[in-house]
Parts: sequence; C-alpha cells; structure tokens
Amino acid sequence: MSLESEIDLPGGAVLPGTLPEALRAELVAFRRDLHMHPELGNQEFRTTAAIKERLERAGLAPRVLSGGTGLICDIGVRDGGSGIASTGTGTGTGAVPGAGMLALRADIDGLPIPDMKTGCPYRSTVPDRAHACGHDVHTTVVLGTGLVLAELHRQGLLPRPVRLIFQPAEEVLPGGAADAILDGALDGIGRIVAVHCDPRVDAGRIGLREGPITSACDRLEIALDGPGGHTARPHLTTDLVTAAARVVTDVPALVGRRVDSRSGLAITWGRIESGHAPNVIPQHAEISGTVRCLDLETWRLAPDVVVAAIDEVANLHRAKSEINYVRGVPPVVNEAGAIELLRDAMIARRGPESVENTEQSLGGEDFSWYLEHVPGAMARLGVRPPGERTIRDLHQGDFDVDEHAITVGVELFTAAALLDDLR
Repeated sequence: MSLESEIDLPGGAVLPGTLPEALRAELVAFRRDLHMHPELGNQEFRTTAAIKERLERAGLAPRVLSGGTGLICDIGVRDGGSGIASTGTGTGTGAVPGAGMLALRADIDGLPIPDMKTGCPYRSTVPDRAHACGHDVHTTVVLGTGLVLAELHRQGLLPRPVRLIFQPAEEVLPGGAADAILDGALDGIGRIVAVHCDPRVDAGRIGLREGPITSACDRLEIALDGPGGHTARPHLTTDLVTAAARVVTDVPALVGRRVDSRSGLAITWGRIESGHAPNVIPQHAEISGTVRCLDLETWRLAPDVVVAAIDEVANLHRAKSEINYVRGVPPVVNEAGAIELLRDAMIARRGPESVENTEQSLGGEDFSWYLEHVPGAMARLGVRPPGERTIRDLHQGDFDVDEHAITVGVELFTAAALLDDLR
C-alpha cells in the first residue's frame, strides 16, 4: 500500500495524503457487505469474523471479546502485545504496551428495522434488520485506519501504539461499551476518539463540540394496579385510567420543577395501555417511555427524582405503582484536549473549512461509558452528499450515506494517531 502526497508535520511526523484508489474501493465494498448483512447487538458473529479476517491479512493479531462478538486490535505494540511485531526503524520501533495509547472506537451492530432503500444494490438482505445508524461506516472507518496505520508501522513511521476497538451492542441498553471495558478494552489507553454519522453535515466535513455532545438516555417502565370496577361507580374503586393519564401528564411537569431547567431533563412517553371495555374500570395499566438529560450531574440524580414523582401522583389517585427505571447511558462529554486533537487533525488534512461547530443532541450514545474512565471525544462525521437538501435522519429505513465520508474518516483518524504523539 502506497500513501500519496505525504505531508511533513512538526516533530518529524508524516501525515499520509490521499488514500490509494484500491484501498478506497476496498473499503466501500467492505461497508456495502456489512450493510447487506446487518446483525443485532451481541449477535454480530459474521461482522466480527469479517473484521478479524481482514486485520489478520494485514499481519495484525486481533482479539475477539469474551462474548464472542466484537474485537480489539493493537498496532505498534511489541513484547507480547496483540499488535504486529515492530519491523521498521523509525520512532515506532520503541513503542511498548501501557504507554497511554490512543484508542479508535467503532460500533458494529445494526437496528431491528426494515431497510426501505428500494432498488439499492446493497440493500439489507436480512428481513427487518438495517444499518440505519451508520455503524457500518464507523466500522469501516476504523478498519481502514487500522490498515493504513499498520503500513505506517511497517515503515517505522507510527510514533505510538494505537488500539482499534470494534464494540458490539451499542444499540442495546445500557450498551456494549460497558462489557468491552470489563474485557480490557481500555487497559493501557490514555485517550479515546470516535465518529458518529451525521446526515445534517456534508461529506468532507466534521462537526465538533467541546463538552456534552449527546444526552443521557434511560428507559422507564411503569405498572399501575387497582381493584377495578364499574365505570358507573369510580368513587368506590381506583379510577386506573385516570391515574395513568395523570402520571403521563403530571410527572414530566412535576419533575421539571424539581431540577434545574437548564439540565434539559425530559420524560417522553412511547406507550400507554390499559383496559378492554368502555364500561369497565381496569385493574392494570402500563406506561413506558424514555428519560433524557443534557447534564451529567442531573442525570445522576434523575432516578430518585423521577421515581418519587411517579409514586406521589400514583398515590394521590390510590393506584399501586411498580416502577422499573432502566439505566441507559450518560451524556457523551467531549474533553477539550481530544477535541483539539481532532480539530488539528482535520485541518491538517482538509483545511479549516472542513470543521464546523455542532450542537448537543438529545440522542444517547454508549461511547459515554468510555469517557467515564479516560478522556476522549466523539466527532460528527458528515455523510450528506454536498448540495443535497433532502432531510434524512438516523434510525430510519431509508438512511444512507455519501461513501466519500469513509475516506474522510480514515484520513481524520490517521492524522489524529500521528498528531497525538506531539501533544
């Protein structure tokens, strides 16, 4: 693999230029293969095998995680590490494990929704499964970066070891990141970075934000019970439908008065179910929804505040409540140093116009669990074809990307790996 138009950087680092056409074509084909064969969280056996095979062909030694899906792979580690043996004569030959490596993270699972891209040659072949969140792109970007860095290491041009993390089950609360961490994914890591596809940003650009870039996201399930009765005599029983309705309407308002309004704590309901006949007061009702929060400290307090509010409203209407508050993920809080690294890397490759500021979203991302342990940052990778004004969104069956974003992501991560040694 030859890397065209190399750029010299301060400190003696070398920044590869445009990726070879053969590699770009291979990565697009790899992404399309993943897109045609999406797998749900903790079921990504085919995906894991495909990544492992390609890394091994590059002379690397990936390790599959103990759950059987997902893997990690070190590049530039010697003396018993899981990367390729050092063969070059440059600064990379002295790299040793545990020196605060940079980690590049990808998530590999798909979503349980149908692919609606009719006529697309790489449409999902699995019924009711789709890569509708761009995880196939994230995976391909980290894989492609690994192939480039392995070649740089062979040439003695990789200044420090780098770890690739291909994580399963991002879409499964509380997320596969926690399991990957328990499996040693962060051992010896000093900083971690990731990208997430953004259909509102043009391909060729990235969006950056210091501080929180996503929100916390938890799941809430409530069961209400009462003795039931006749709708003619609600005063003799628990009017359960009314109690459920009051929980739905009153709890969000009540919670909103018990936390700082700037924290963005929001409860939104997705399901309410009760009763079978118009003249029968039911004995059981179920309500479920999500709790989202922009602020990390308020998120830590949210379970106690939300559960107390539900109990108060339910008791007021004489309903017995059973609450299952499922912890999801905290906000992704980007560290300033990691944002500076990504900004410098992108500008070095594509100029200052390739970086834009981005807003905090209410979406959740389990990349946040890594940031509970080490500093890092997530960038938004532009995937919208330049000039297109059609509004697309994630988690929809017609989601697709401008595949030029794969090249951009590889260039970003490769530059970050080389610049990280200069910090």
